[in-house]
Amino acid sequence: MSFDRRVFLGSMLWAGGLRAQLQQRQGGFLTLDSPIRVAKVVKLFRSPDGHPNALEATPEGLWIGEQTTDRAHLVDWSGRRLRTVETESSNTSGIAYGGGFLWMAANGKALGRASRPTDATTGEVLKVDPRTGKTLARYPIPGGGGVHGLEFAEGTLWITSLKIQKLSQVEPKDFRLIHQIPVHLGRAHGLAWDPPNAIWCMHSNERVIHRLDAKDGQILDRVQLTRDDPDPHGMCRYQGHFYYCDAGIAGRGKSDGSPWTGNGSPWAGYVCRIDLV
Repeated sequence: MSFDRRVFLGSMLWAGGLRAQLQQRQGGFLTLDSPIRVAKVVKLFRSPDGHPNALEATPEGLWIGEQTTDRAHLVDWSGRRLRTVETESSNTSGIAYGGGFLWMAANGKALGRASRPTDATTGEVLKVDPRTGKTLARYPIPGGGGVHGLEFAEGTLWITSLKIQKLSQVEPKDFRLIHQIPVHLGRAHGLAWDPPNAIWCMHSNERVIHRLDAKDGQILDRVQLTRDDPDPHGMCRYQGHFYYCDAGIAGRGKSDGSPWTGNGSPWAGYVCRIDLV
């Protein structure tokens, strides 16, 4: 049997086992005849600083939030850097663009660099000037705790409220809470709006992307990565494709059960595209 065929069969067996776990854990939202779409991952390029943990798609290109330097880079679709702004975010784990501003998810104290007086001590969302990097406002996470993902959609901002395992929709002018929906797995990460009334949510531990009804959080669809794909962290969606990044921070094992050595996963720093098969 060829190596590629062994990897394929191993991935399918792993996905089957994960499917059974998801059926037990998702409160009846996933049924036996409900399809799981398989993702074909295309590795595109590495981020400028090597630890991308946040992605946002715009017509200009991709905004990348770096987890250790806490810079925001705008790159074109080939990875060429167009603009870099230094921000006061810390342990960056989410980015959005909307209303003329960058929105940065500061997931607490800095990781991998010296601390600064402006570093967050818990989860915060920073409203940032996309030209200068100046912090214009800071807001707490609804429900408290950490944050991994942001999405600006139809004039509002969606936030992963990790402590209460919900997605929170707020009014960006004053951070007034508008609405919340539950998520069904842990470690909710990247978000992507799907008009007219759905939102995609990446769950990094289970490597699955759920399409959720924005009214009540019901799972409408799902896309499954394999354990041999780059680790999923930040995510966005543009012109029918998902894009995600591997921050290279959290390590994981190889498909044969042995640990990776070095810095996180073997695809640390990569920005990837998902093609559905």
